[in-house]
Amino acid sequence: MSETQQTRTLCVLLVLQAVVSYRSVPRILNLFRAKTPLSLNWTPHFTSVINWTLRLGLGKLKQVQPISQSWIAIIDHSIDIGTKKALVVLRVGMDALSLASKAITLKDCECIGIKVSETVNGNTIALELESIFNHAGMPDAIVKDCDYTLQKGVRLWSEKQEVSIPIIEDIGHVMANALKSQFEGTSTYKCFTSMVSQCAKRLRQTELAFLTPPKLRTKGRFLGISKLGKWGDKMIEVLAVKGRAKKESLLARLRQALPGFTQLKPFIMRFANQAKIVSRVMEILKNQGLNKTTYQQCYQLSEQLPNSKVKNRMQTWLQQHIKIQQQITSKPLMVSSDIIESLFGRFKHIIERSPQADMNRTTLLIPALCGNPDENMMTPALNQASHKELKNGEKENIPYTMRKKRQAFLANNGIQKPGKQ
Repeated sequence: MSETQQTRTLCVLLVLQAVVSYRSVPRILNLFRAKTPLSLNWTPHFTSVINWTLRLGLGKLKQVQPISQSWIAIIDHSIDIGTKKALVVLRVGMDALSLASKAITLKDCECIGIKVSETVNGNTIALELESIFNHAGMPDAIVKDCDYTLQKGVRLWSEKQEVSIPIIEDIGHVMANALKSQFEGTSTYKCFTSMVSQCAKRLRQTELAFLTPPKLRTKGRFLGISKLGKWGDKMIEVLAVKGRAKKESLLARLRQALPGFTQLKPFIMRFANQAKIVSRVMEILKNQGLNKTTYQQCYQLSEQLPNSKVKNRMQTWLQQHIKIQQQITSKPLMVSSDIIESLFGRFKHIIERSPQADMNRTTLLIPALCGNPDENMMTPALNQASHKELKNGEKENIPYTMRKKRQAFLANNGIQKPGKQ
């Protein structure tokens, strides 16, 4: 490998693995050159680092082809960036969970398709899935969350297929929806969350800040609700101490921050118990997958739940999905789409550094973040995607960006950049 290739590889790995900004890469290299024995004859400009990283993503997409072994597709829409969304499809081997013996990581995934669009509905998703799977081959199953638009798109695509493809509903979203249906509309839950919000305000920036409750998310609140249940359970234990607390003691101040909290003890205990059991079931399934053994473990845990929507939904899900597992594989079945959420999180962390975040060619970061980037993988991928192809791909797949619209608007209205006559 030439020195140029080594420098290029090092720059891209700093972005993908050290998670530093593009502009930081040249500074880091200059520091290494000055303070370490690292020998580099030149330091690339940060724009070169951007182009190499995106070319890697484009090259990996160009390498996508059908494979002979069984695999599962994980699909989801990215967060909204500007006015556009990206449909992302990951490929994970059917045996990934059994080989790793734990929850999969991005190293176990391959991004086989990205479709950026401004209009998102069931019909557009169906067409995008058809295009991606025609190129990458047909999966043995699809994992997705409970989003209605995504569900409709998958259904429309599935209706056109000669062979039915099993659809796996992400266990995390299923149980979050069950907990939401069970508790959100009740007066005791509303009272509990109101107390939690008031408590957080009273405890922040005080000596008791270490007892501040978990932040209540506006969107997807029930996806991490077990933390709130655990916090409530612990607070009940602390506040249940009999007798009057010493004046100005931590216990006395905590009681002032949570007036009437112990009156909700029956609800909090019930809520915390159900959230704890759901959390345990998800921990088993996300790390070990679904097979006969984990099915029995989770079903036994579900029997500890009171008769409720949560119990019924959990048992129904288990019964439906063990049939899918027995139908398509003898190995543990992956039933979580958490990995694609993790991918979006890393992607968002990088693009948020931009002063004007937009869903532009930076979406090519997504395939670059998947797999196990090393010299042997990166060189062929970069050789398959030239800078010219990168520019042409942006014109074809990203018809406009916020920056381009701004420039066009200012130009059409006779506004020029400073310094230009």
